[in-house]
Amino acid sequence: MSENQRFQLGTLGALSLSVVSSVSIVICNKALISSLGFTFATTLTSWHLLVTFCSLHVALWMKLFEHKPFDARAVMGFGILNGISIGLLNLSLGFNSVGFYQMTKLAIIPCTVLLETLFFRKRFSRNIQLSLVILLMGVGIATVTDLQLNVLGSVLSMLAVVTTCVAQIMTNTIQKKFKVSSTQLLYQSCPYQALTLFVIGPFLDGLLTNKNVFAFKYTPQVLFFIVLSCLISVSVNFSTFLVIGKTSPVTYQVLGHLKTCLVLAFGYVLLRDPFSWRNILGILIAVIGMVLYSYYCTAENQQKASEASAKLPEVKDSESDPLVGVESGSGILVDGVAPKAPVWSSNKDLHA
Repeated sequence: MSENQRFQLGTLGALSLSVVSSVSIVICNKALISSLGFTFATTLTSWHLLVTFCSLHVALWMKLFEHKPFDARAVMGFGILNGISIGLLNLSLGFNSVGFYQMTKLAIIPCTVLLETLFFRKRFSRNIQLSLVILLMGVGIATVTDLQLNVLGSVLSMLAVVTTCVAQIMTNTIQKKFKVSSTQLLYQSCPYQALTLFVIGPFLDGLLTNKNVFAFKYTPQVLFFIVLSCLISVSVNFSTFLVIGKTSPVTYQVLGHLKTCLVLAFGYVLLRDPFSWRNILGILIAVIGMVLYSYYCTAENQQKASEASAKLPEVKDSESDPLVGVESGSGILVDGVAPKAPVWSSNKDLHA
C-alpha cells in the first residue's frame, strides 16, 4: 500500500470515527439534558476534557504514543482559547434564539475560509465555494427557524465564531509547525482547556439556567449518562484533532454539518422529534452540497497528484543531494515521521 493510500485510509477512518462518536454523544447528552434535567453543558464539557486527559495519560503510560513537549506558551494559549470558544458558544445559545444560534454555527465556514485566505494565502476554487454555499443553504433550511436578534447575543455570537475559527485553524497549523501528532497536541492542551472550563463552567451554567451544578440531585441514572457521555467524549475529542490535522478546519466544519443532519434524522427515528418536509428538503440539499464538496476535493487532489508526479523525474534529475529537498522545506513530516521521498505541499482540503 502506497503512502498516499495509507493517508487516505487514515483520513477516512478519522472522518468515520468523528461522525459516529459525535452523533452518539449528542444523543446521549440529549437524553441527559432533556429527559433527566442536567442542563450544565459547560461544566459537563470540562469533565469530558478531564476524562480525555486521564485516558491519554494511561495511553502514554502504556506507551501507545510518545510524549513530545514543545512551545509551552503556544500550548497554553491554544488550550485556553479552545476553552473560551466553548464557553462563548454556550453563551451564544443561551442569549439567542435557537435559529440565530444555528446561523452562528453556519457562519463558521465562511469565517474560516476568509481567515485562511487572508492570513495563510489559501485558495479555494469556485467549485469548492459553490459546494459550500449549497451545503450551508441546505443546513440553514433544515435547522434555522426563528431569527430573534439582540445586541448582547449578536456580540457573543460574533466572538464565538471568531474564537472557534482561530482555535480550529491553530489545531491544524500547530500540528504542522511543531511536527506533533493529534494525540500529542490533545494530551498537552487538554489540562488548560479543562481548567478554563472548570473555572468558568459553574458560573456560566448558573447564569444560563439559574441553577447550581453542585446542588443538583445526582441519581444513579444521571451518573450513568454522565459517565457514558465522558467516555464517548474521549473519542470525540481525539477524532476532532485527528480530522483537523489530517484535513483542514473547513473540512471539519463540513463534517460537522453532516453530523447535524444525522442528528436530526436519528432524533426523528429514535426519539420521535418533530420532523417536517422543510427538514427533509434541507437535509437533501445539504447532502448534495457535501457530495459536491467531496467530489471537487477528490478531483482537484488527483489533478495536483498527477502534476506532482509529472514534475518528479525533473526534480530527481536536478537533485545532487537527497537532503536538499528536506532542508529547503519541501519535506513534510506526517505525525512526526519523515517520508522516504520528497513530498509536495497541497491544499489539505483536498484530502477530504
